[in-house]
Amino acid sequence: MESRRGPLKSAVPSNVVSPVRRCSRTACGRPAVATLTYVYADSTAVLGPLATYAEPHCYDLCAEHSERLTAPRGWEVVRLLDGSAPAQPSGDDLEALANAVREAARPKQRAAGAGGDGARSVGPVEVTRRGHLRVLRSPEP
Repeated sequence: MESRRGPLKSAVPSNVVSPVRRCSRTACGRPAVATLTYVYADSTAVLGPLATYAEPHCYDLCAEHSERLTAPRGWEVVRLLDGSAPAQPSGDDLEALANAVREAARPKQRAAGAGGDGARSVGPVEVTRRGHLRVLRSPEP
């Protein structure tokens, strides 16, 4: 329908709706970074990365509110990693790093000991390479 001034405009301007999802907590206007949902059968609150779509029974939380989240007494909070946060090194990672440092210190010793006197190599033997990775075989006794 047209009036003298031109076509009718919408009562709500389109720039009012923000494409950024906001924290669900009252009076918090920060952008959401995590989604909280409850599994009532298991008495569990699950906090994970921000869901792709806003679901009716899920709550979007900002970084501050997701860090301070507590569950009711008797409930468990499960925090799922989103992959963007750096993972903590495991014991295997630290052991592999220590072995790599030890291995880097050995070539000078091997070169001096393998001077043609028929001495056997004491360290692991390199079998093959794939890019920056090496396959090592333990020396035979």
